[in-house]
Amino acid sequence: MKKVIIFGTADFAQVVHFYLTHDSPYKVVAFTANEWAVKEKELLGLPVVPFETIESVYPPSEHSMFIAVGYLKMNKKRAEICQEAKAKGYELITYVNSKVTKWGDLDIGENCFIFENVVIQPFVKIGNDVIMWSGNHIGHHSVIGDHCFITSHVVVSGNVKVGPYCFLGVNSTIRDSITIAPECVIGAGALILENTKEKGVYTSEKAKLLPVTSDMLKHL
Repeated sequence: MKKVIIFGTADFAQVVHFYLTHDSPYKVVAFTANEWAVKEKELLGLPVVPFETIESVYPPSEHSMFIAVGYLKMNKKRAEICQEAKAKGYELITYVNSKVTKWGDLDIGENCFIFENVVIQPFVKIGNDVIMWSGNHIGHHSVIGDHCFITSHVVVSGNVKVGPYCFLGVNSTIRDSITIAPECVIGAGALILENTKEKGVYTSEKAKLLPVTSDMLKHL
């Protein structure tokens, strides 16, 4: 089995460890983080080694790495660490869950993590360092740019272009042939029917509290 080090010690890193352990050809051998962030020497029964000295303990000639950092600073923190890991000589792995629905070879970059029950239609291109949580639909001929974070149950229709460093919130919907400009935040439940502006933040109306109580409803 291919040996992998996970960068990160927070919840996302622990979830990555679970999926790689139960549904991949990879064997996680250690965690790593910047020295200032290392609080414990062990996590999930594995050593936690400072990133500054990781190559002396787990050389890149024998190990790969996955950067399990969330969408901090519009995904730029994760992108920065990817470059630092590559500069040390590490190959960055990509994981596609066995329960993903896809057609043929997937055009996908490095340091991507695609969770279960995602539907990826034909002719989709996914860039580098894309995190795609469970239950998304990625329509045909769509392009997902580098360093994006797509949460759960997002609908990306056909021929959509998502620029780099974007965040797509839970249950957001992108109409067909839309371009999402770089560094956009698409909030939970937002419906995007027009091209967006760079660094735009798009939200939906929140649910309203009605002036009745649930026991007043006749048909429930």
